Amino acid sequence: MMAAIDIFGVFVNIIAPLLVTAVFLRYLIARIRNKKKQSGLRLPPGSFGWPILGETLEFLQSGWDGEPGRFLKQRMEKHQNPPVFKTSLTGEPMAVLSGPAAHKFLFGNENKLVQVWWPPSAKKLLGNGLSNSVGEEAKHTRKMLSYFLTPDALMRLYIKTVDQVTQHHIAIHWQGKEEVKTFPVVKLYTFELACRLFMSLEDPRHIEKLAALFNVFLKGVISIPLNFPGTRFYRAIRATGAVRKELMVILKDRRLALEQKTASPSQDLLSHLLASPDDNGKFMSESEIINNILLLLFAGHDTSSVAITLVMKVLGELPQVYQKVLREQTEIASSKGAEGFLQWEDIQKMKYSWDVVCEVMRLWPPIMGAFREALVDLNYAGYDIPKGWKLYWTPASTHTDPSFFRDAMNFDPSRFEGAGPTPFSYVPFGGGPRMCLGKEYARVEILVFLHNVVNKFRWNLLVPDEKIIYDPMPTPVEGLPICLHPHNP
Repeated sequence: MMAAIDIFGVFVNIIAPLLVTAVFLRYLIARIRNKKKQSGLRLPPGSFGWPILGETLEFLQSGWDGEPGRFLKQRMEKHQNPPVFKTSLTGEPMAVLSGPAAHKFLFGNENKLVQVWWPPSAKKLLGNGLSNSVGEEAKHTRKMLSYFLTPDALMRLYIKTVDQVTQHHIAIHWQGKEEVKTFPVVKLYTFELACRLFMSLEDPRHIEKLAALFNVFLKGVISIPLNFPGTRFYRAIRATGAVRKELMVILKDRRLALEQKTASPSQDLLSHLLASPDDNGKFMSESEIINNILLLLFAGHDTSSVAITLVMKVLGELPQVYQKVLREQTEIASSKGAEGFLQWEDIQKMKYSWDVVCEVMRLWPPIMGAFREALVDLNYAGYDIPKGWKLYWTPASTHTDPSFFRDAMNFDPSRFEGAGPTPFSYVPFGGGPRMCLGKEYARVEILVFLHNVVNKFRWNLLVPDEKIIYDPMPTPVEGLPICLHPHNP
């Protein structure tokens, strides 16, 4: 015991101050070098904030307060609404670009002038895979993963299974319940569906164990990367390690099953990645497969959960919107018969329902934004952005801007009829070569759930004015508890 106390005392009194001093000196030297390099440049207006931390805490706090656009708005107004301003986030000098022109510039210059970049916390947790790959490697990886996520794959392989899993989930977790806490239950649904489709994992206890670890991982993806006990990042590192161990066991078992021909190379994404080389005849390593499945679980789990939960919120608040969705879904259900499962053609008929989902994602984008890195010295809107600087774009810059959306804070699904919004003003899935790989998968997952839930229930919100925070995705602070009212049989 005394030895442990002595070691702790040495750390607090000697090692920790030395580490802090070393980090600060490193920061100071880098800052001086950067100032020399940047002399004579016309940098965007703005402030780098505090040493090392920059404006990271203010950026995160705006999301925690439920106002993700505040960080952007305050700085835009302070500098007379420039198309770009500078800041420092996660220890990096950063240019924040806003507006449709900025989105078009970034999406159109992927792998030319800019490339994908993730904060240190996300890089560490996600590992090597599509999230951190660029250029030709990213193209090959994306092609391998998209084999199971294209509309064609969804038509051939998934629709019936998605409907079956959804019906089973609602029978277990919704039917017979007077009250449901929507967000955690929907998160379990989307995770269960991803496990089933990507890895053929069906054991509910195994799925719940993985889901619990995964939720800890998610909290650390966008966080300050301080890896010591008590921090989000520390807990996320350990949870991610446990998830990877579980996935490695599943992978080893599947490889053996493929060798023994008790599993099919086309049965799911895991088998496909194990059995199929890329265009150059190269197979993914086991660690790469695990990292890419981890990425898809991350991308396809929380974002869809958020969208479904907030659609449930809107339908509970706006009975006229609920009635229109119910009418559309009832007509589709009537054409199927009691035992019929949804087909691809049925998904295409859900036009109004998808307009509702799009309007939800306009008001509450599933992500706060994304990062890029300048590959060369850039000049954007008359301002210099040095090579190596990071760039940030956010849907918040356009989604509620009355210049692009009339009565921007009103809920109006008709915005998406006809030609729809101004190009590059509505970007919940990003754009360009890095557009969300699972866009069609998310659409099917959300609409199939919506079809099943509205055909069985109406509901009202138990906390009508529940606060929505971004942590890092929009999250109802109470989990959106609702009271269910089954339709008469």
